Amino acid sequence: MMEPLKPRAERMKLGKALRKRVTRESHAGPKDLRTRNAVAILAESDADRVPELVPERYKRMTANPFAFLRGAAAVMASDLADQPMAGIPVQAGGDSHLMNFGAFATPEDNIFFDVNDFDETLPGVDFTVDLKRLAASVAVAALGVDSSKKRARALAASTVAAYREHMLALAHLSPLEVWHGRIDLESELKNIQTRSLRRKLATIIAKARGDGLEKDDNFPNLVSGNETRIADKKPTIFHLDAHGDVKHRIDAERVFALYRQGLSPDRLALVQRYEMKDIVFKAVGVGSVGTFCCAGLFMSGDGEPMFLQVKQAWRSVLERLGGGIGYAGHQGQRVVEGQRMMQAANDIFLGWTQDEDSGRQFYVRALKNRRLGGVSDIAETEALGDYAALCGRTLARAHARSGDPAMISGYLGKSAAMDDALASFAMAYADQTAADHAALVKAKGAPAA
Repeated sequence: MMEPLKPRAERMKLGKALRKRVTRESHAGPKDLRTRNAVAILAESDADRVPELVPERYKRMTANPFAFLRGAAAVMASDLADQPMAGIPVQAGGDSHLMNFGAFATPEDNIFFDVNDFDETLPGVDFTVDLKRLAASVAVAALGVDSSKKRARALAASTVAAYREHMLALAHLSPLEVWHGRIDLESELKNIQTRSLRRKLATIIAKARGDGLEKDDNFPNLVSGNETRIADKKPTIFHLDAHGDVKHRIDAERVFALYRQGLSPDRLALVQRYEMKDIVFKAVGVGSVGTFCCAGLFMSGDGEPMFLQVKQAWRSVLERLGGGIGYAGHQGQRVVEGQRMMQAANDIFLGWTQDEDSGRQFYVRALKNRRLGGVSDIAETEALGDYAALCGRTLARAHARSGDPAMISGYLGKSAAMDDALASFAMAYADQTAADHAALVKAKGAPAA
């Protein structure tokens, strides 16, 4: 029998009471990290990646400290295992840095801003884990464009403040109102102080409605002949050897057959109007480079293309946090369930499958050819603060769907105590990231950025 539900005022008090056990100031760490080896942690997954792409992974990560941070979710999860936790669980994204947010056009012609990556998502994780990674990424990004330490710290603090203030607003809504909450990009324009960013976002909204967002230069191109197929673009897009070893092939027919078996009848009716014509390997991201990821070309009877991405799902790096946190089921299902929990509007093609020969587990989604743009572009226009605050509000909305916004808000409070603590954490972690990046550059013999 379920316990009676407590009103929000009581849940806020419970959240506030948690400060006696774990003070907000205690999050200012991090504790000494010199005993761990970031390069060794990164190398733990090398053996499970496509061998030829492991060097590409490190090439991308050695570019600069922010690129290192993007690819080092496992390192940060290991570091956070020894840091204070407030004790309020949510469905965590697991990799909530600045580049893992983006703009999305819905079928209803709305443009939402939302969380964009769920490879590491996991339920039952303390909300501070995502918030610390976001704050750290703000500090690293700011320092990467030669901002002063004072400005970088202020930007990290304002990002946490945006999360805290939006969580307080959500705490006063009904569960249904929270669930239906959206970060509507058009509505958000009034919160953007920087004129250049307002102009950029307004352009994105206009182009999205006209199907004209910035093209992804790593999106598959088609070539025509006797049969339409995907063009090779090595080293990021290339055809697989059907007769290669298990590390270099996939039974595409069987993989997509298993995917279709798990779809709801309405989604299946749509997918069955397309026929698979081609499949290629597609390298993605920074930390994901070398994981097994494919793009499938599907064509309607009239030759209209649709692309589906099949991406390998490993165990979440958040399992490194310990404390019994984990997921015992299908890892592709974990990613899909996490995305459905956190994202305001889901991809209709979400599903999971596996390759029986290799034992790899995958999730499937639509492959989109549109993106918001790079954080470097935003930072260079002096708009990083507005953009980071938008990410902070978005993360709060995503956490409030699975966590208790009243308890979280009660813990955070109305003062800047948590903002200040996590700004201190972010700056300390930015220094650690710079040191870890330098260690990787030295280990791989790469030229310094």
